[in-house]
Amino acid sequence: MKKVIIILSIMMILTPQNLAATVSGGISKMDINKSGMVVDAKSNAPIGNAKVTVPKYNYSTYTDENGEFALGAIKGTTIMSVEKDGYRPFSLTVNEMLASRPLVLGIQKSNISDIIIESSMMHLGDDNYSDASANAGNFKLRSSGPYYTKKFVMKSSTLGQKNYLVIGSIVGIDTALARSMGQNKITTSYASAPEVFFNGTKIAEIQLNGDNQKIQLPNNLIRADQSNEITIKTGRNMMQTAYIDYDDIEIANLSITSE
Repeated sequence: MKKVIIILSIMMILTPQNLAATVSGGISKMDINKSGMVVDAKSNAPIGNAKVTVPKYNYSTYTDENGEFALGAIKGTTIMSVEKDGYRPFSLTVNEMLASRPLVLGIQKSNISDIIIESSMMHLGDDNYSDASANAGNFKLRSSGPYYTKKFVMKSSTLGQKNYLVIGSIVGIDTALARSMGQNKITTSYASAPEVFFNGTKIAEIQLNGDNQKIQLPNNLIRADQSNEITIKTGRNMMQTAYIDYDDIEIANLSITSE
């Protein structure tokens, strides 16, 4: 099978002349406005009782009846997530500049065929990483090991659609490409890319940190109305030969969407 190299990375730079930004991919929209708010991406109606979390700071809050929420001070780069029943999981990599301005976050309603694989934050690797690693200051969790795997059932109706694994946010990737893009401060080494497997077949490599990365699942690999399996394996330090040094990464929100 032809290997798919994922190099999608969403980066936003806001200046006084540029007070709005949009996250592409159809599941989220972000505008700078007067207050922190969660809205329906299609109707712009405010969404109450949506859970907003910043795992790095153990911070969690809910939107009020007007969809508004309060966000504390953010230092460095971290992941913010929004959860609401009936909506697709949403996460966004934010920094001090972005978090210092009020946000309006648009989330999209889920479809009946959507599958939430994992809604919590997870850390892959070996807990052995440099402070120069991409977003190392963001890491909150202990590693669960070098790979993550999850089984789920896909209905036969999905065979007539395009199906995607959506990675809400991923940080910590130290590939040569990530280094060249200025996503880390490492100068003497680099890591291989995290690999994505679907039912035992490698379907993608993830080269960059970012939000809303979509990987198409080959329909010929789907086991209709049976157990399917997604596995994500973190990369390895390519300059370390004395032992295996796994690249530490953190991921928020994994889901399957059909279009």
